[in-house]
Amino acid sequence: MTKHIMMRSAASAIALISATAASAEVTAADVWADWQASLALYGQDSLTIGTETMTGDTLTVSGITFGFEEETTKLTGAMGDVTFTELGDGTVSVGMAPTNPITISNQDGNVLKMSINQSGLKVIVSGTPEQMNYDVSADQYALVMDEITEDGKPVEADIRVALNDIAGRYVTRTSDMRQISYDMTAASLDMIADITPPDTDGDYVTISGKIENISTASEMTLPVTADLENPMAVFGADVSMVASYAYEKGAYIFDVNAEGTQTSGSASTGAGSLDMKMDGSVLSYDSAVNDLDVAVQGAALPFPIEVSMAQYGIGLDMPMTKTEEPVDFGLRLNLTDLAVNDMIWALADPTNAVPHDPVTIFLDLSGKAKFFIDLFDPEQAEALSIDEAPGELTALTLKDLRIKAAGVDVNGSGDFTFDNTDKVTFDGIPRPQGDLTVNIKGANALIDSLVEIGLLPDDQAMVGRLMMGMFAKVTGDDELTSNVEINAQGQVIANGQRVK
Repeated sequence: MTKHIMMRSAASAIALISATAASAEVTAADVWADWQASLALYGQDSLTIGTETMTGDTLTVSGITFGFEEETTKLTGAMGDVTFTELGDGTVSVGMAPTNPITISNQDGNVLKMSINQSGLKVIVSGTPEQMNYDVSADQYALVMDEITEDGKPVEADIRVALNDIAGRYVTRTSDMRQISYDMTAASLDMIADITPPDTDGDYVTISGKIENISTASEMTLPVTADLENPMAVFGADVSMVASYAYEKGAYIFDVNAEGTQTSGSASTGAGSLDMKMDGSVLSYDSAVNDLDVAVQGAALPFPIEVSMAQYGIGLDMPMTKTEEPVDFGLRLNLTDLAVNDMIWALADPTNAVPHDPVTIFLDLSGKAKFFIDLFDPEQAEALSIDEAPGELTALTLKDLRIKAAGVDVNGSGDFTFDNTDKVTFDGIPRPQGDLTVNIKGANALIDSLVEIGLLPDDQAMVGRLMMGMFAKVTGDDELTSNVEINAQGQVIANGQRVK
């Protein structure tokens, strides 16, 4: 009995898979309709189509042009002929012109003419009209600057950015919402910029770089009727997006001559990443770069400058639109093992009185706030007075603070709420309530060193030690701890002693 059930189940599964495979097919017309739906997200008025011709299994769309105009700037472009060829197995091959021109101009006579060039491009579309899978590969995909005019005068320039050995998948899903996702890898990205400005005597800018082993991915969900030309439509409750970017390493060199002063240098990084998330009106952003090294030298510098970091990172969470209730925000900063060459240290500390160890700064803040304006609405931004706050703070938490520099080690954390109905107790500032704890090691040794090298006068050093004595207590050898509390009555208490 069990044997028969298993055989019937297997047969049913095979039948289901076969039926799905048979129905999973798209036509040339289906793919072209999906293209038009995607292009319409950037505005129906921006797109023009010449002719559509079906010959055998191939649909050829000719005369595709697009254009955008905003205030004094205009962008126009052309895609050439695009072909959609049915391959007979339920998939469609998409063919595109090897070069697509784009022109950006403004009323001041500045013109940029560029081309998007591709070689070895292969696009195969599979799936169904409701979900189309674009499998994409290319030998190279490049943006090339063909012509630059500044104030009506030609600029001698060679500017290009090229992605090499590309492979990836692009997926569109349409129901009551439109979902767009992709993931892509590239062996490398090459960039070069060689510019000679007009009417100058020997001025030039040369920059080149290479980024290796790139991967990027994104997923976006938005209403079918969304207009991506309107930033406020993007930052809405019905739109969500997750995106990521990563690479293995990068290297750059530059050489600039401006008004007779030449400066050159190099930069390199290890692995880096960028993650971004937008959920409704809240934007989250996190980036990190490892093993950063920068070297600069030039006639305007007294000596070569070298800077390195084991890691650099920055993160941000913030609302982008007006909020009726307080919403979460956050800020993160990571500078790990920031170091400079001895020549820079020698300017401030020629006797090596202060430890020259690498500097580390780590900050993790979070909180809640109400926002009064939509940040991407130009009219609201213009109407905001310089004396007006764009929102009000209701809570702030210092999750973690770490600073290591010049022999000093600082750690801190704290948590506060803010009463926006009381701006009298603290003279125009919403009354805070909460506490902050800070631990400091090595502060007195640093003060002694600064006095020794003459950067800190004796009287100011004495004032600094008195202030530390008022707001901190000794908890170890050259170690101080300060706890500051602000209670519901607006009283400020430092280490158990009321100071306000």
